[in-house]
Amino acid sequence: MSYELIAILMFSSMMLMLMTGQRVFGAIGGVAAVAALTLWGVGGSDIPFSSAMKLMKWYPLLTLPMFIFMGYILSESRIADDLYKMFHVWMGPLNGGLAIGTIGLMVLVSAMNGLSVAGMAIGATIALPELLRRGYDKRMVTGVVQAGSSLGILVPPSVVLVLYAMIARQPVGQLWLAGVFPGLMMAGMFVLYIAIRCRLQPQLGPALSGEERNVPLAEKLRLLRAGALPIIIFAAMMVPFVNGWTSLVESSAIGAMTAFLAAVVKRRMTREVFEVSVRQTLAISCMFMWIILAAMGFGAVFDGLGAVRAIDNLFTDQLGLDPWMILILMQLSFLLMGTFLDDTAMLVIVAPLYVPLVKVLGFDLVWYGVLYTITTQIAYMTPPFGYNLFLMRAMAPPEISLKDIYGSILPFVLVMLLALILIMTFPEIALWLPDYVYGK
Repeated sequence: MSYELIAILMFSSMMLMLMTGQRVFGAIGGVAAVAALTLWGVGGSDIPFSSAMKLMKWYPLLTLPMFIFMGYILSESRIADDLYKMFHVWMGPLNGGLAIGTIGLMVLVSAMNGLSVAGMAIGATIALPELLRRGYDKRMVTGVVQAGSSLGILVPPSVVLVLYAMIARQPVGQLWLAGVFPGLMMAGMFVLYIAIRCRLQPQLGPALSGEERNVPLAEKLRLLRAGALPIIIFAAMMVPFVNGWTSLVESSAIGAMTAFLAAVVKRRMTREVFEVSVRQTLAISCMFMWIILAAMGFGAVFDGLGAVRAIDNLFTDQLGLDPWMILILMQLSFLLMGTFLDDTAMLVIVAPLYVPLVKVLGFDLVWYGVLYTITTQIAYMTPPFGYNLFLMRAMAPPEISLKDIYGSILPFVLVMLLALILIMTFPEIALWLPDYVYGK
């Protein structure tokens, strides 16, 4: 049997196991282990051992539990609620102002947590009921929450980019910095769309009534101080790192400790909050470590087979495709897989194949990491089987139907596609900041 056929068999076996509901790390790691033992006998058992040792020696992985813990502390202690109250008071007088404030909330939640699910949960439980109660169009606000939560895996500290960095063997710091301008650009494009749409159709996002806007200045300033706390925490963590005063791991520890102290000072650090945060941090960190271990083992077998060279030869020599056409086809495959897989599963399934291929084609792997994150977010917000759509349905109130959720997301998907095209056309949007910081 040829190596190419073995690679196809491995890939199809993994997809079949995933479609039958097996856990991601079990499907990927199991196929890798069986393939290694079948191809190389007892010597194939060195692959998972070697992958585990690489994982344990990867120092930046310590950032993963730190940032997850920070996000859960801020979420469980309800500090994120203060953010929405601040946006409600300061942005409410504008048509669509609360929806614009929700995007701002999502950006800051992303900077606190690094997971899109966290943004979705906070948006659906805090922002969505308030927006509906104030007469906002249900399709508009449902799309706002879903689009805003998509920034969670792009704005640093993105947990998914940590996973990509491990698999692609790229610096986490550069990937995070590469996500800053694209994430802010997408947030700005969402805000611009909401502002224009609500200006043309005021009934979609009515301004607050005069009675609700009549808030004393002292109260406005108090809410501004309370809402600014997460920004201060983020600045305390990122400013030393960007200026080179601390390492990435040290900055993550600063962020976790600052969030913990903020909850203590505000008298919200209860035993329940601490226990839930620690348990969730442990569960998610262990899940990601198992997934990384499985992906590294699968990638080692793929490398041993020379599958990447074979596929590169197929695309470039036999089919005569240029590198940009191959890259676009790869992005389209993400859009297809996103209808039934989440971003983590997509990455670990195709990373052994795509990441080396991107390098062979001559593209920058840091830039490609940003393209990956945006494309996967578009993918599982796209009907008919987008992962985020069903997640939103589970969290949304009963009056929002699946049809409303499908109809709400189309304008925001088009905005994200425009952002993706801009970043593909102008790679400097993603690469300027990491080049500037690391070039000092």
